[in-house]
Amino acid sequence: MRTFHQVVVIGGGWSGVSAALTAKKTGADTAICERADMLLGAGLVGGIMRNNGRFVAAEECIAMGCGELFELADSISRHKDVDFPGHRHASLYDVHLAEPAVRALLLKSGITLYMQKRITRIEHQEGKLIQVESDDGYVFQADSFVDATGSSGPPGMCQRLGNGCASCIQRCPSFGPRVSIAKLMGLPEYMACRRQYAPGAMSGSCKIYKETLSQSIRSRLDSEGMVIIPVPGSMINHDKLDSKVCQQYALPEYAQSLILLDTGHAKLMTSYFPLEHLRKIQGLENARYADPLAGGKGNSMRLTATTPRFDTLLAAGAQNLFVAGEKAGICVGHTEAIVTGAVAGRNAGLLAQGKPLMTIPGTLATGDFINFTAIDEHGNPAVAGGYGLAASHTFAGSVYFERMKGLGLYTTDKHHIRSHVRQAGMEGVFDS
Repeated sequence: MRTFHQVVVIGGGWSGVSAALTAKKTGADTAICERADMLLGAGLVGGIMRNNGRFVAAEECIAMGCGELFELADSISRHKDVDFPGHRHASLYDVHLAEPAVRALLLKSGITLYMQKRITRIEHQEGKLIQVESDDGYVFQADSFVDATGSSGPPGMCQRLGNGCASCIQRCPSFGPRVSIAKLMGLPEYMACRRQYAPGAMSGSCKIYKETLSQSIRSRLDSEGMVIIPVPGSMINHDKLDSKVCQQYALPEYAQSLILLDTGHAKLMTSYFPLEHLRKIQGLENARYADPLAGGKGNSMRLTATTPRFDTLLAAGAQNLFVAGEKAGICVGHTEAIVTGAVAGRNAGLLAQGKPLMTIPGTLATGDFINFTAIDEHGNPAVAGGYGLAASHTFAGSVYFERMKGLGLYTTDKHHIRSHVRQAGMEGVFDS
């Protein structure tokens, strides 16, 4: 089968669905190719929005006209304004409800979905991507493409850099491992460096079936959204904090305690915790992991495939391929994926129609984040003072949240944020 769309987004995670929504808003005929049977990728087990500086990014996007996904997450949040170690005013969305809600939003918007279409072959010429082909023979031609394939896995990468394949939400054995479109085009890709200067980073949490926890823990999760349980001294492992992709959670509290968040499952904020140890803790005697199923051993490896790009999210060396999410920088989190996806998708739609590309001004947190997280063709920071591959960037913590605060961009005043967007000339720009 051969089909044509003005914009084709490869990958249906948070960044991919965000890109599709903003591309469609430009008037471009838009489609998503997703290799699995569900959208959202890591968002199927994520669940956290609006913590720390992510509040600002969400409100900026709403003011600019690309906030539908944040409003959707708000509508299915089990808890709001939750504080936990290192984080304030978080919203915890229900991971069981997110995917069907997002799918319905895409279909209502007129976006075509091609599920279980793993793109493995491409045709390109002089930096222009002409068509992509799935491993079952479907050919997709377009004027513009967005690579939102992420940077998790494949299993061989998890084996080499981590603790092996952990049967995670990427489900590579079922639907095939991730394939990078940028790499198929011959564009450079780089891995992040953890604090021990080892490449890659490990996903930052596991899910436990709430039904397997004690009644008292379940009741507290349902009412408060969070439970903190001290870990016996013999089980404390500070070393694994260095391997976490989400450095905003690499605080001593996350080694010294079990921090559980209610996202439908009980979200255990650690990359892994041996099951035989977990079950020795009061209230967790019957605990069972939901994802990764091997959460006692490891988790998926990420940040292994970042592509140099411009502030328009156009990949360096490409004429019509944009990148989003973890492809666009050492960017961690759903909010970060949605922000980069929004710009990549809008510009893919504009390019497809012969219109000038846009950028978000650096006076806004979202624009500064896109600028600050870019790497050049050698894998070095693209801007002076940037950390490049040496740190994971997120609005919620680590080096970028500190930058936000230093620039005076962090606030929870919605009216101030909207006024700031208006002053930057960006109010409603994605709806125009």
